[in-house]
Amino acid sequence: MTAVLCAVSLFGVTALSACSSSTASAGGGGDKITLGFSAWPGWFPWQVAEEQGLFKKNNVNIELKYFDSYTDSINALSTGAIDGNSQTLNDTLAAVSGGAKETIILVNDNSTGNDKIIARDGINSIADLKGKKVAVEQGLVDHYLLLLALREANMTEKDVQLVPMETGAAAAAFKGGQVDAVGAFQPFADTALSRQGSKALATSAEFPGAIPDHLALKADLVKSKPQLAQALVNTWFDTIKWIKDNKDKATEIMAKRGGSTVEAYKAFDSGTTIFTLQQNLDAFTPGTTPEHLNHQAQSVVDFMMSTGLTQKAPSLDGLFDDTFVKAVPKS
Repeated sequence: MTAVLCAVSLFGVTALSACSSSTASAGGGGDKITLGFSAWPGWFPWQVAEEQGLFKKNNVNIELKYFDSYTDSINALSTGAIDGNSQTLNDTLAAVSGGAKETIILVNDNSTGNDKIIARDGINSIADLKGKKVAVEQGLVDHYLLLLALREANMTEKDVQLVPMETGAAAAAFKGGQVDAVGAFQPFADTALSRQGSKALATSAEFPGAIPDHLALKADLVKSKPQLAQALVNTWFDTIKWIKDNKDKATEIMAKRGGSTVEAYKAFDSGTTIFTLQQNLDAFTPGTTPEHLNHQAQSVVDFMMSTGLTQKAPSLDGLFDDTFVKAVPKS
């Protein structure tokens, strides 16, 4: 769920570094906040919210900032350059382990197939990756997926030749025959799959609940300006309702933001499950299964520590705040 879309087609990414970001502003009262997002189907609804005036409807004075590089968006929130960002749970935990103070207030979606480990012709299983070159954005979500898949095959990262690359560049390198396999999320997974004979060996659909995507805000903002946090969450659910009622127009907006065709964008639907309000409430409720954020977070931390993705376990105290999803007006 991470991206570089730099003045090129969504399906022909060759950029190796972050590009300049575009911004859009929505009117509204109160303090202005900056919200980041990047190329992932579960986050494109923010573009719908901006274009349809739904931030303004909820009195949110916002700068909606689109990042060509997902990594740059994570770093921007970690350093306080922006106020909030849509990002994965494991990437949030990695940032928190590095000292960032962030709070998750909303579940945007779960990845249910749009993150993939893709291999060239002749490689037919995860076990077949032994000794092969695998490109992945080190330390981020599809590196995590690769490690999950390797563990299930009784393997570790030491069994493959890891080639660290930004996700868009990794997909392009795989398509060009420079590596044997790649870990990528949509839309870059489609770039990789355009290589003749390529196939997905593992996807996020095989690891239910492992890759949830969230709205994370600076922790001090949540405490000092809870009304803004609430307005953002309200806007999200207004947007999801608008998308449901205006599917064709919404798909057009989201496809355009991603540089994709409408038909190509529709193919992403099943691989990203947008969470309803009830699913949010269920996820924030403490529990002992992957559907519960507290359980999933601890599982991710344990896994990150055991595989060396992080050297310091992040504190989970105050990471999740369900105040705002609980207060969403019932329609």
